[in-house]
Amino acid sequence: MGRLFGTDGIRGVANVDLTPELAVAVGRAAGWSLEAGPVLVGRDPRRSGEMLSLALQAGFHSAGVDTIDVGILPSGGISFLTGATEAEMGAIVSASHNPAADNGIKLLDRRGAKLPDSEEDRIAEKVGWEGSHRIPVGAKVGTRFPMADAADRYVEWLVEPVRYSFRGIELVLDCANGAAFRVAPDAFRRLGASVDVHCDIPDGVNINAGCGSTHPEYLQGVIDGRIGLAFDGDADRLIAVDEKGRVVDGDRTMAICVRHWLEAGLLTKPAVVVTVMTNLGFKRAMAELGVEVIETRVGDRYVLEAMQANQVVIGGEQSGHVIFLDRARTGDGILTGIRLLEVVAATGRPLWELSDEAMESYPQVLINVPVEDRHALEGAEPVWEEVRRVERLLGEEGRVLVRASGTENVVRVMVEAAHGEVASRYAEELAAVVGRVLGKEESRSP
Repeated sequence: MGRLFGTDGIRGVANVDLTPELAVAVGRAAGWSLEAGPVLVGRDPRRSGEMLSLALQAGFHSAGVDTIDVGILPSGGISFLTGATEAEMGAIVSASHNPAADNGIKLLDRRGAKLPDSEEDRIAEKVGWEGSHRIPVGAKVGTRFPMADAADRYVEWLVEPVRYSFRGIELVLDCANGAAFRVAPDAFRRLGASVDVHCDIPDGVNINAGCGSTHPEYLQGVIDGRIGLAFDGDADRLIAVDEKGRVVDGDRTMAICVRHWLEAGLLTKPAVVVTVMTNLGFKRAMAELGVEVIETRVGDRYVLEAMQANQVVIGGEQSGHVIFLDRARTGDGILTGIRLLEVVAATGRPLWELSDEAMESYPQVLINVPVEDRHALEGAEPVWEEVRRVERLLGEEGRVLVRASGTENVVRVMVEAAHGEVASRYAEELAAVVGRVLGKEESRSP
């Protein structure tokens, strides 16, 4: 059995994998790890969110820990308010970019950063424990306190330090029918932008459905010469679309910000933290600027750890999780959008021009291969033999990454090359080997 907490907390189908009973047990176990509390809890608008949020809070209450309930709020807002209040821990009930049937639980430390693996494992050990550890009664049982002004406090924090007006910038926002549906339009309008809002009517089951950061094609269809910003369900990611309808992913967003900050003398240390998924074109662009690239495993918690260890102010993932350590300790898609538009406002240049200048992407092909057991990848020598063969053929003009998903029985095969057809061919060849060696029985070749 794998870890209870994956690369991004606990995640699964709500009421099947992630049940109210499990949420209570996790809240109780996490509550036992605290000296007092309270714990600040928020969620995205999935139909199962209220059920799981209240169950999680009941678990904390049963451990004698009070909760502050901020309701529906982006993950970045929950992180900010955890660090800005007296909360001893934060909790996010969300499955981020996953479909509406899924949900998840992420726990934060008192500063608003995701808990390290070691602390998650200590909590997991206590889940389902039947011992007599701190069973409060009477007035010592925890209770719930709603925070009515949570959204207003978050928006004020977002806009207060912005140095440039966004007047004259025409925006299209795709809120993914998720947690950003109110606060994102409010924040960008307060900064002066002209805002056209889409996918901002969540009904609990339409979150991420054909929209949001995992479906930039929605924005591309309505962009009409404007800048588009797409968030995911909990708004910790941002994928932008430029005025020409081209995608600006996390790599390009970081490249734009790093280049501008470097030229403006605002980058305190010429370094950036990224993951192994980052495009080779990004690394080459940073090398031309003399900016060090520090690489970590996939997961924004690992990006944050490397940023803190190396005193780096910007880091993130191609998927749109970007962390600005001078302001936050987790990915915040709305903050990322603000930082990106600050460069547009400061330079007076269109986003497409800044994006073209920032980097040239190598074609990158990613294939997800369903497998029986993702943990078997490490010992699958025929797969690694094929990886070594493709790496020899690509040389310095490309790269290969084969890794197991942190949350599902899938092996991800990624190939980059100078030409798209080369990347596609080698990715398909590698995926075929993974499928033959590790794939589900019914899909393997004889």
